[in-house]
Amino acid sequence: MRRIVVLSTGGTIATRHDAQGTRLAADPADALLERLPWPVGVAVEAKDVFCLGSYLLTPADMHGVAVAAREALADEAVSGVVVTHGTDTLEETAYLTDLFHNDPRPVVFTGAMRPADAADSDGPRNLADAIAVAAAAEARDLGALVSFDGQIYPARGTRKAHTTAPAAFAAPDGGPLGRVSDGEVAISAVPVRPKPLDLAAFRPDPDRVRTDIVACYPGCDTRALRAVADAGARAVVLEATGAGNANPAVAEEVARLTASGVVVALSTRVQAGPVAAVYGNGGGADLLRAGAVPTGTLRPSQARILLIALLGCYGDPARVRAELNNSLERNHHG
Repeated sequence: MRRIVVLSTGGTIATRHDAQGTRLAADPADALLERLPWPVGVAVEAKDVFCLGSYLLTPADMHGVAVAAREALADEAVSGVVVTHGTDTLEETAYLTDLFHNDPRPVVFTGAMRPADAADSDGPRNLADAIAVAAAAEARDLGALVSFDGQIYPARGTRKAHTTAPAAFAAPDGGPLGRVSDGEVAISAVPVRPKPLDLAAFRPDPDRVRTDIVACYPGCDTRALRAVADAGARAVVLEATGAGNANPAVAEEVARLTASGVVVALSTRVQAGPVAAVYGNGGGADLLRAGAVPTGTLRPSQARILLIALLGCYGDPARVRAELNNSLERNHHG
């Protein structure tokens, strides 16, 4: 019989209300499996990694999830891994795991929007669906996946798109890879993935991987950029406007930061579409000339994770810039 390992990390799927009515992650992995709505037809092994709301996680915690998934797949009898996770930062942990995932067997992330003690909790169905995806032959060679509300998404490009709705996730630039319903998995697309990074080489030391996100907005100055650099940021993601625009002062500061060895990546606050070097006068064309690296369709949350992964593996800013360019190029062209 096929065997699936479920790694529990907390989140709403494991959350119950306390005496004050506050939601706190509490249920262990075994409790999640007890609430499955139907027989899943595979042997399931449950393991607890930690039990936290995902808004509390650090890059080191996310690295721990990737390591736990790798360790579970060391057993050749395991067909796939499911990770239950809070939805706030699921897109970061799933993408970090995908960047290092070098096994044909899937690692499937899922969670819930309603707590475990809600009468209509969506957690049990989402978990049953994720187990079906992890056990499906069709899901092999797709990397880390997100299974939520019946949709199957690639880790890269998927992000939380609604704060409260059960259909909480979307992949605006590519859409879902397929669907899962009543244990039946249908895959209709295959994601483009770069060569996996070396998980054994990754060091998630805070001083080594510190990466901040700085927003650009009408009238913004350079104080936030200077502040994160002064605080020790090794890399910065600019959350720019439009197709990747800021202003002349920001472009000048980007040039100063890149000359000092800080890696600057250019993303956008817009929901969909690529970053494009179109405008001067502090726009995307000037930012790229100043040394910023465009992130294509990768949005700030996942652009930051890519920088953290590269810094954790290589450390050297010049190498990180080169690998960032290579990684984004491979994702764009396949």
